This record gives sequence, structure tokens and C-alpha cells, in this order.
Amino acid sequence: MSRTARPALGYAFTLASAGLFAINGTVSTLALEAGIPPTRLTALRCTGAALVLLGALAVFSRDRLRVHRRELPLLAVFGVVGVAMTQFLYYVAIGRLPVGIALVFEMTAPVFIALYVWLVRREAVRSRLWLALLLSLSGLVLVAQVWEGGGSLDAVGVGAALAAALCLATYYLVGERGTVGRDPVTLTCWSFVAAALFWAAAAPWWAFDAGVLGESVPLSLGDLRAPLWVLIGWICVLGAVAPFWLSISALPHLPPTTAGLVATVEPVFASIVAWLWVEQVLTGWQVAGGLVVLTGIALAQTARAHSADRAEPPLLPEVPAPLSS
Repeated sequence: MSRTARPALGYAFTLASAGLFAINGTVSTLALEAGIPPTRLTALRCTGAALVLLGALAVFSRDRLRVHRRELPLLAVFGVVGVAMTQFLYYVAIGRLPVGIALVFEMTAPVFIALYVWLVRREAVRSRLWLALLLSLSGLVLVAQVWEGGGSLDAVGVGAALAAALCLATYYLVGERGTVGRDPVTLTCWSFVAAALFWAAAAPWWAFDAGVLGESVPLSLGDLRAPLWVLIGWICVLGAVAPFWLSISALPHLPPTTAGLVATVEPVFASIVAWLWVEQVLTGWQVAGGLVVLTGIALAQTARAHSADRAEPPLLPEVPAPLSS
């Protein structure tokens, strides 16, 4: 029996997902400031999310966990580039930039995707792509305030955020292939597993002093402090798994393009949370530039033609809902 679409519920799920992702940006910033390096924080998040998803599928749908050998190369690329590196570079960026600004740079991924399918795949794109590109570049110029001595933002942070956008674009393009033979939930589960294995090799667990997770760290809420493991738990569960499930749950009720456009409010939410929580204040030019970039992203989301014939990739932390391809 088919489920009746309830658009209001789809909007609520998408906005709730964007809100949790936005809060997670500030929580992750606090963890970074507490001394957890980006490599270790990414490893903790990927491993925690992988364990939760593996556990849920093992209990409720064990058959979906089967993996064929021919899937391993795709899962490796999807997990290492699309998940592990996207999250690592995002953490590098938010360690050096305001959370909302880092997200604005990272969410330019739809523009890179549209350019890739036009230049490499030779697919038809709508003329709005050029306006999307112009708006995105103009907005980034405003965000960076390049007229102020070469820019007011940290160059390494900007580079990391743009590299994260390229990795995110790879995630979507590889995800298009992956969802042909596998559902989004199990594909994302195995991508987290691949990311966790990558970080286990790149940042071995025996080199990590787990005792630091018990240390009390400031929460930037008056004198309130909490053990570091509380922040890590939030990042894994409420910053990854929960918003992922909310995003997936929205798709039966909203077209993917609509969900993607609604999810572009994430940098706005993230900027508000960071402003209220850790007093990350943006300039007027940066706010204006961010809005211009988001307008360009919205156009890029719908720039590719013949969207109905393609599968939609699943979702990940710090990304919009699936792009209409």
C-alpha cells in the first residue's frame, strides 16, 4: 500500500535535519577548540555513525547488509572521498572560519556538479547554470571581502572549504551510480564503514588517548562544562545519524529538488546558532554574499536536465538534501 505524501511533514523533517546539522557545526567547533584535531574528530564521527547504522540494520534488516565484491571499489571511493575527506576538510574549515561561511563555500558543490556533467559528461544543462555560476562567484567574492588586503578570511580555511565542496560533488556523482543497485540507507551505512576503516589506518586508534574524552570542557554557555564524550556523542548521533534519518524520511513527502532547496537554509541556521552560542559575528558584506551564493546554489540545483530519469544519492552530514540531477 503506497504512502500518502504529506508535504508539510516533509518540510518539517527537512528543516529539522538542517537545524541539527547547523547545531552540529557549533558543537564540532567546541570539540575542535577543546583540542581534538580534525583527523580524530572525523574518525570518531565516522566510526560512531557507522556503528549506529550497522547496529540498526543488523537488528531490523540484516539482509540489506550484504555486500558484493563488485561493489567494493565504488564503496571505497564513496566512503573515502565523499565521506571521510568531505567531513575532514569541513572540520579544517570550521576550525579557521565561521561555521556559516564554511558551509556557504562547501555548498557550492551543486555548481561544480553542473559544470562537470556539462563539460565531461556532455549532458544538457539549462541556461540558468551560467547565472548560478555568476551569482555563486560574486557571492563568494563578497563573503571573502577580497578588497580587504587579499581577503578577510583565512586562506587555508577557504581552501579546505572549497576542497570539501569538490569532495561533496564527488559524493553526489558517485552516489548516482551507487543508488542504482542499493538503497540510500545501506549505501550510506557502508560509506561510513569505509570512511571509518580509512581513518583507522590514517589515524590509528592506538595513537589516540581515549582518556581525553572524560575531560571537562567549556560549552561557551556561561560557566557550564561537560565531559568531552558528551560532545562526541552529540556529533555522532544528533549530528550525523538523526539528521540523516530525518532527511531520508522527508523524501517520500517532497520531490528531491524541493528538499534540496529547503535544505539550503542550513548555512543561515548555522550562522544564527554560532552567533547566539559562540558569538561568531558576520559582517554585512558576508551576510549579503552568503545570500547571493545560496541563490546561485538554488539555481544550480535545477540546472541539470532530465532529472526524472536519474537516481538520487543519499544524504550526509553538512550537505543539502539530494540534488536533482
